[in-house]
Amino acid sequence: MYDKTAICNMLPHADSMCLLDAVESWNTQQITCSSRSHLLPNNPLRNVDRLPILALLEYGAQAMAVHGCLLARASGVSLQEGYLAALRDVKVAQGDLALIEDTLIIRAEKIHADSASMIYKLAIRAGAWQLASGRATAVGKFTQGEQ
Repeated sequence: MYDKTAICNMLPHADSMCLLDAVESWNTQQITCSSRSHLLPNNPLRNVDRLPILALLEYGAQAMAVHGCLLARASGVSLQEGYLAALRDVKVAQGDLALIEDTLIIRAEKIHADSASMIYKLAIRAGAWQLASGRATAVGKFTQGEQ
């Protein structure tokens, strides 16, 4: 549906900080993205020779932001800026994310959205393994007109 270039054009993140590779599907309630960037040696979240599993929360936040941008476009408004404000009920697996060979599947499901904030339920898996889940709140600014 959307490739890495299209995703990077929606996010303020440049180059390798744009962690998502593709939008696999989306509708008004949820988005599913995929990524293999956790395997790249230049992943900006890597800590020396490890990639903390908590980095998955950034993958989830980026999926949320892309969904917000897609929804804003569909409504004729632009998401000008957004900030992760809170994380709740976070559960993460143990281990080094860089050692997981499967493609990451990142799902963000909208719980609430209005002109100032969004709340999403996040779930990230690789193969049959649930790696992370939780709820994230972002605050942002919207303006009239196409993005």
